[in-house]
Amino acid sequence: MTSPIEIEDSATKVAAEGEAKPKEAEASLEGRSPGQLMWMRFKRDRTGVICAWIVLAYFVIGLAAPLLTMLSGTDPYTLYGQDPDYAATPVLDEFGLPLGSFGGVSAEHWFGVEPQLGRDLFAMMVYGIRTSLFMAVGVTILTIGTGVVIGLVGGFVGGKTDYYIGRVTDFLLAFPSQLFFIAFMPVVTAFFVDPREETPTYFRALAILIVLWVLGWMGMSRLVRSTVLALREREFVEAAKVSGASNWRILFKEILPNVVSPILVQFTYTLPSVILTIAFLSFAGVGFVEPTPDWGRLFANGADYTEQAPAFIFFPGIALVIFVLCFNLLGDSVRDAFDPKSGR
Repeated sequence: MTSPIEIEDSATKVAAEGEAKPKEAEASLEGRSPGQLMWMRFKRDRTGVICAWIVLAYFVIGLAAPLLTMLSGTDPYTLYGQDPDYAATPVLDEFGLPLGSFGGVSAEHWFGVEPQLGRDLFAMMVYGIRTSLFMAVGVTILTIGTGVVIGLVGGFVGGKTDYYIGRVTDFLLAFPSQLFFIAFMPVVTAFFVDPREETPTYFRALAILIVLWVLGWMGMSRLVRSTVLALREREFVEAAKVSGASNWRILFKEILPNVVSPILVQFTYTLPSVILTIAFLSFAGVGFVEPTPDWGRLFANGADYTEQAPAFIFFPGIALVIFVLCFNLLGDSVRDAFDPKSGR
């Protein structure tokens, strides 16, 4: 039979162990930087980690597109349904529809072929991923970088500088960017390119980059400005001013590190949005055009064959949905990892 003294000792031991665990947890977090704490929280989020690996796989596929098409033995430009060199192995029937099941999937054409022309869908898709991702990364970096700089200046300097920056931002926000681009692209093409000549792909890419950049930085600027307005009144900023620190040091050493969290989160939301915008522009015929492989062009071509060959749009559609979904989930995980109050 257990004595009251033994019961009291065991209860004391359990209480001591319970108090020791929080102390050990606090001790394990001591000396860690905010970035290390964020990484610890992020690694515990299985959904975020899985989505990060999937997103990374898309970038690897885009970089390795030439190698992947070399392994498949195809390319995105050859018309396998019309080229006489491939007449011995036809891929289209007399109506121009893919032979075989599910859009002509075979050992030679892993995702099938395009109706009427017979181009390999796998090669078109991996090169389309390459085009869309590289363009989206360039646009996102420019828009985020511009928005951060303008937001920092407007929020920290204030006064007339902030007022005029705000009015320019309001003016640009009044432009419907996608509709403006649809109207803007033919004008630019006619101004810089002879109407008798085909518009070079690099020129279209540059036009997409510039227009989406000019009309895309305002949201980031507003977010950074609001954050800086709250931070510039904090005690650590006042202490830096009293110590004689210059405005540049206060801006880049004291304020900017505290704005990294919303910047990274906004980056993860902006990039998939830019990809969808580029796809829409190509779908509307003012972005990339044939024969440049692009996600938007695949959807535009697939819309013409939806009734006869619905399988043609299956693989590009699934790939785009998975990428956008994973990137958005990754953005949620990054936001929760930066939030110390999050229980995830």
